[in-house]
Amino acid sequence: MRKTDHLGSITAFVTTAQLGSFTAAAERLGLTKSAVGKSVSRLEERLGLRLFQRSTRRLSLTPDGERFLSSCQNAIDILEQAEAELTSHISQPAGRLRVDLPAAFGRQRILPILLQITRDFPELALTVTFSERFVDLIDEGIDLVIRIGELADSSGLVARRLTTQKLVICAAPDYLQRQGEPAAPAELNQHQCVVGFRRNQPISWLLKQSNGQMLRFTPPATHELADGDAMLAATLAGCGLAQLPLWLVGKYLASGELREVLSGHSGGEVPISAMWPKSRQLLPRIRYVVDTLVKAAEDGLLD
Repeated sequence: MRKTDHLGSITAFVTTAQLGSFTAAAERLGLTKSAVGKSVSRLEERLGLRLFQRSTRRLSLTPDGERFLSSCQNAIDILEQAEAELTSHISQPAGRLRVDLPAAFGRQRILPILLQITRDFPELALTVTFSERFVDLIDEGIDLVIRIGELADSSGLVARRLTTQKLVICAAPDYLQRQGEPAAPAELNQHQCVVGFRRNQPISWLLKQSNGQMLRFTPPATHELADGDAMLAATLAGCGLAQLPLWLVGKYLASGELREVLSGHSGGEVPISAMWPKSRQLLPRIRYVVDTLVKAAEDGLLD
């Protein structure tokens, strides 16, 4: 079999794996369903491995297929990188961009910008996931992540600070009417608290001390929620005090649906950063999206 046939089989396999069916892959590649199926079968024969589990209802990757897809995707990224280096001065964002975003901030602030970019550049396609967990960009084939918080040292990655989120402690008026308002941080231990939850641990709060230094405080974790929108819903429902970013609660503070407490101890700020693999930093789609997000941050659209 010629090497070009090998590449054709790999393209058929990757497209089928991404779209989940031979029919969809055939439509994408401009081939018949039979031709795509035979191409993948020849690839399996050559490798001596089953890449797909086939049934009348669904098509799914085997463990070997999962590993091979990851390797193929890395190889495709290298080819795209080579092309991008040659055409970076003229290229526009195109191809598929795989992005992972924090849930609430990603939906409210980042996703609208990404969608506008796809309207401006129809050749750009998005795969967007939402998570708060640690993501191995290279192993999971993700091009770009947005993360909130201090970044651990990560070799092979590039990070760029976009902005910071300012934190306030707040509660619903009916909760404060029932339980009273804390006058000092020490009184937080007598209150119900809605806290973030990540990597099986509650997230501590940042409190400003009288000398201006920031102190990490572990509130009583009455309710632990791993999503900013869920924390907001619980706080609006009167379930307790919460420390939440101003971009999320600002309109509720303005309307009176929430009230800030311990305002003298507010002022904590948490960085928001974009991260991507060094091996892909010249891809026009990544460079354009990051530059657009930086400009949006400068214009105050991420606050």
